[in-house]
Order: sequence, then C-alpha cells, then structure tokens
Amino acid sequence: MMQICRISYIYLLILSLSSLMLSLYFIMKDLIYLMEWEILSFNSVSVEMVLLFDWMSLMFMGFVLLISSMVIFYSEDYMAMDLSLNRFIMLVLMFVFSMMMMIISPNLISILLGWDGLGLVSYCLVIYYQNVKSFNAGMLTVLMNRVGDVTLLLSIAWMMNYGGWNYLFYFKYSMSEFEMKMIMLLLMISAMTKSAQIPFSSWLPAAMAAPTPVSALVHSSTLVTAGVYLMIRFNELLMSTGLNMLLLIIASVTMFMSGLGANYEYDLKKIIALSTLSQLGLMMGSLSLGMPELAFFHLLMHALFKALLFLCAGSMIHLYKNMQDIRSMGTMSNMVPLIVSIMSVANLALCGLPFTAGFYSKDMILESMSIMNFNMMIYLLFYISVGLTVSYSFRLSVNLFIQHLNFFSLHNISDTFELKIKMCYTLFFMSVLGGSMFSWFMIFPIKLIFLPLKLKMLVLIIMIMGAWIGLEVYKMKLNEHNTLSSLMFLNNILEFIGSMWFMPFMSVYLVKNPLLFGKKFMKLTDMGWFELMGSQNIYKTMKNSSTMMFKFQNNIYMLFLISLYFWVMFLLILYLL
Repeated sequence: MMQICRISYIYLLILSLSSLMLSLYFIMKDLIYLMEWEILSFNSVSVEMVLLFDWMSLMFMGFVLLISSMVIFYSEDYMAMDLSLNRFIMLVLMFVFSMMMMIISPNLISILLGWDGLGLVSYCLVIYYQNVKSFNAGMLTVLMNRVGDVTLLLSIAWMMNYGGWNYLFYFKYSMSEFEMKMIMLLLMISAMTKSAQIPFSSWLPAAMAAPTPVSALVHSSTLVTAGVYLMIRFNELLMSTGLNMLLLIIASVTMFMSGLGANYEYDLKKIIALSTLSQLGLMMGSLSLGMPELAFFHLLMHALFKALLFLCAGSMIHLYKNMQDIRSMGTMSNMVPLIVSIMSVANLALCGLPFTAGFYSKDMILESMSIMNFNMMIYLLFYISVGLTVSYSFRLSVNLFIQHLNFFSLHNISDTFELKIKMCYTLFFMSVLGGSMFSWFMIFPIKLIFLPLKLKMLVLIIMIMGAWIGLEVYKMKLNEHNTLSSLMFLNNILEFIGSMWFMPFMSVYLVKNPLLFGKKFMKLTDMGWFELMGSQNIYKTMKNSSTMMFKFQNNIYMLFLISLYFWVMFLLILYLL
C-alpha cells in the first residue's frame, strides 16, 4: 500500500516542477497556447476539447501538483493504519485531476467536468470516515455545491446564444449585452458557492470532517480556490458588468464574519478553516477592486502556508490522540519545538508579517486599496479583518504553545523525526521565501504607491492591535465563568459571533425543509397518484389483455378444428343442394 504513495508523490513532484519551469518560460516569452482537439465530427456538429496554457494556468497547476505531492507523501505516515489507503490515494488523485481540468479549460463545458468532479470527489472524501457527523457534513457540502453546479449549467444554456462555449472569444464584443450580464451573474453565484462566500459559508467548517491531509489539499489549492480562479478568468467581464460591487460587499462581510468567528472557536481544524474563509474573502475583494493579478498572487502564497498549517495541525492531532480541542493543548514549545517552529512561521505568514510569503501579497492588496477612491465601510472592513486574522492566530499560538498543558498526566508527546514532519520542510522554506521569489517572477503593472506615513504604518499598527485583542480574548475566555455568566445578553452576542452568525443552523433548515417536502411530494405523486393512475393502471390493463389473449391462444387449435369442421359441412351441404 505504501508503494502507491511513493509513486504518486514522485510523479506529481516531477509534473509540478515541469509546470513551474514552463510557466516561467511562458512569462519570459509572453506566450499563450490554445490547443483544440476534435473528438467527434458528424455533419455540421463538432465536439472539441479545448485547453488553454498560459503562465497563470501553468503556475497554478505547478502549485496544486506540488502541494498534492506533499500531501500524498504525508498521508503515507498519517493514514498508515488505514485499511483502505489505496482508495484514499485514488480519491485524492481524482480530486487533483478534476482541479487540473478546471484550471486549463477555456470552455464552460470542460470547466463543468472539472467543477462537478471536484464536488463529487469532495463529497466522497468528506464522508471518508463513515459516521453520522461525516454524513451530515457531506450532505451539507454537496447540496451547497450543487447550487453552484446548477448556475454553471444555466450559464452554459445562456451561452448557447453565441453558438459556442469558448468564452475567451466573446468577451470583447459582447460585454454590454444582457446575455453576458446574466452569464456573469450565474457564474458569480457558482464562484460564491465553491469559495464559500456568504450565504454559502457554512459548508466550509463542516467539511473538516474529512481526513486532515484532505483538508490541507482542499483548503489550500483545490476546491475552495476554484471559485476565485473562475472569477480571475472572468475578471474583465465582472468589472464591465458592474457586478464587482456586489461581490466586493459580500466578500468584505464574509472576511469580517469569519475573522470574528475564528476568535471564538475551539476546534483546531475549524479555526484554520475559518482563516481560509477570511483569506478567500480577501482574494474575492481584491479581484472585485480590479486587481486579478494580486488576487492570484495571494492565492498562490496562501496555498503554501495554509497547507503547511494543516500538515502541522495534523501532526498535533496525532500527538494528542486525535483530540482537536485547543483547550486540551498547551506548553507544546517545550515538548515539540520543531513542529512549533514550523507552525509559528506558517502563522506569521498568514498574518502577513513583513518579509514572509503572506506579506508581499496582502500588503500590496491593502496599499493598492488605500490609494483607490473607495468608501470608508469597505476600507474599515478590510483593515479590521486583517487585524482579526492576527488576533485569532495569536490566540491560537497562546493556546497551543504557552498555556498550561490540560492533557493526560501520562502522555508521550514528542516530535520524533517522523516522515510527516519531513514533508513540511519544502512548504516551510516556500512560506518564508516564496513571496519574495514569486514577486520577482510575476509581471504586475508597475505602480508607484505614494501614501502618508500614517497610512503606510497602519497595517503594522492593526497587526499589533490584533495581537493584543487575541491575548485579551484568550484571557476573557479563561475568566468567562466569573465575569460573563451574569451577562446573559453578552453571552448571546458571543454565541451569535462564534456560530458564524447562525449560518450553519439556517443552512440546515434550508436544506432540511426542501428535503422533507420532496419526500412528501414523492409519496403523493411518484408513489401515490402517478403509481395508481400511471404505471400500476397500465400494468393492470396489459395484464388483463394478455390473460385474455393467452386464453384465446390456448384454445386456438380447437377453435381452428371446429371452424374447419363447420366450413367442410357448409361446403358439403351446398354441394348436395
């Protein structure tokens, strides 16, 4: 079983490095390759497979394959005791293949193949551990994603007006048309479901029921980034139709909501999941402001440190006997200094500490937004959300590394030089140096950003304030039984904030009621009147007819002989007369 992990790791790593090298070559030569393969041609109908290779698709493919190779090699150790490891690896490879299909497709039909593949395989991976919690999470995930699949299908139907689905050919000539606006609205809803923007946010933390290596893959570079990538490809149309303002408000509120929720969450994986949601809001917001290259840059940098965070979290969960509650952890800096060092760097990159990977993209997005003529609400939401990112990261670090250990007295927690820690090294160095390296490679429009000193220092001030708030939230939670038990109103507010603004409850009711209605409708129609008047009635009529025909055919020889006898007698009588 271990052999399949090694082989997959080697092949994916080779493909990843090749793709990254090709992307750099494409940047230098400014190349775009559009490949068409005619699968079937009959009369005037031709079915074609179209592939788009440019620096963006190749670089994204390289990152996805790199992280996938690390995750699969990590799974060899993490899932070592699993009896169906082969099935798990096959599902992960199918997941990666679906993402590849989505990345290199300039055609809505082939995008749908990858898009649906992501949705289906993600469902199989979320319910991998077969228990009630996983099944509920899987159902919520798949039903939320089906909304996006439906809107993508509707956009394909709308695009029949143009006689083809290669959207690249129609942008320049039809941006002002009503059909294109409808297509853009439908695609925006699709992207919102995959990237878990409000009101489709509740499935993202629920999907944490999947194994941790899957979470590392899903939350870094595959499923949740598909929506952002789609909007980057359609950015020109998004800006021209004016829908970017709507998306900007939704993304800003999503970023703010997830940042607040992560400060009141205790599940280690859910905190990291909510941080993913916050960063997705930042990406969606930046591309809504007309900065698709910066959004793509942040997408790549986020993939590096978020995969690293999940891999470290998986190692910690193993050490703590599959316990994910951060209140049970503590003093890890003494027991597992190596994992703590790696996770601290990933956390700092997430916060955007100067000269880490996250800094180059996040700081550029915030400064570019600062020189735009935008309203104060969006501006404050962006900056407060960045502060909240530092806040929950600092709170998580205090809970994991500094507070007293609340685990069993007898334990064996140590970072022996395991295989799964080795896999973190590549991502560790990329999280430190990746931002500076790729900011040199990627071609952005050169901007001179002139800001006053106060605005220039604002990001740093917000980060320091966020760290202080994180410490205060940690202290407040320590003393909550003494100070907050009497303040019921404040408790209700905290419950509202900590439960993602009651979105999971609303999602369950929104999913539950249509399913119950569907069950009743099926009993009344499919199993009721349709059955009685339709299939059962037809069955009875055909049964009676066939029975009568059978009786008739059963006696046909006797009837034939009797009729022959009468016919002969009739002829004889006529002859005698």
